Amino acid sequence: MKKISEGKKMFLSVLVIFIVYAIIFIIFEDYDRIYLQPFEEASDWHLLIFTIIVMGILSVILYRYAHKMDQRISREQAEKENKMRRELTQNIAHELKTPVASILGYTDTILENPDIDAEMKNRFIEKTNAQAKRLTRLLTDISTLNRMDYAQEMIAMNKIDVNEIVNEVANDAALAMKKRNMTFNNYMPSSVFITGNYSLIYSLFRNLFDNAINYAGNNALIELSAYEKHRQWFFSFSDNGQGVKDKHLNRLFERFYRIDKGRSREIGGTGLGLAIVKNAVILHGGNISASKNSPHGLRFNFTLNR
Repeated sequence: MKKISEGKKMFLSVLVIFIVYAIIFIIFEDYDRIYLQPFEEASDWHLLIFTIIVMGILSVILYRYAHKMDQRISREQAEKENKMRRELTQNIAHELKTPVASILGYTDTILENPDIDAEMKNRFIEKTNAQAKRLTRLLTDISTLNRMDYAQEMIAMNKIDVNEIVNEVANDAALAMKKRNMTFNNYMPSSVFITGNYSLIYSLFRNLFDNAINYAGNNALIELSAYEKHRQWFFSFSDNGQGVKDKHLNRLFERFYRIDKGRSREIGGTGLGLAIVKNAVILHGGNISASKNSPHGLRFNFTLNR
């Protein structure tokens, strides 16, 4: 079903008011009339005809104004979308440039120096492999965001067990957590089911875990809890790590936004993880916010429809 534009909504609303007024005038042409009867005076007919003419003129004017308003809104939306696409394209090009340049630099060095010692060659190959993996992660994240932006109707929704996904993510992240001596406590109820997309919910929790692992610091505690209310699940994902300054909280979900650009690239972050989290939450009918955890650390509160 085609969505009615804002201009047409306004036009139809005013038109309905005019029509209701005309009907009331015909049925009760003054306050003394209590039932439908023919007009007895010529002035009544003249006033009715005048009202209809005025209503017709105003309808034409309102329709033209509504049409122009729709055109203006469409232009503004198109300009905004084009600006966002340009910025996104520039950001993607910038992010792709670093790993590609590194890969070319390492491989060119190996090719141009065939007599390079084995230890140095292996070191360059390892660095090339690391940059290739980073490039793969970046392309995967871009693909995930594009799927949520432009192909939502193709995303399959099924009944899924959130605890099963969280356990899988925790197992996959266990080695990285162990290296940083981090602990994870899951306080969710044993039965947390939603209708959603398995891979996107996995990406949601995996990116939250990765964000905590990469930025909370060593010896941090990660906690996850949930409760159900009004056919929604309310989740809280927190850590007691370093946290972030207030000025960064509202920008954490922006694509390619980094608090510490040098450190983010050093640990292999793509700058898209929390953007994926936000889009996945919205796609599942929820909303998300970031706040400081007490006494320190970072907390994400979000909802998902059942």
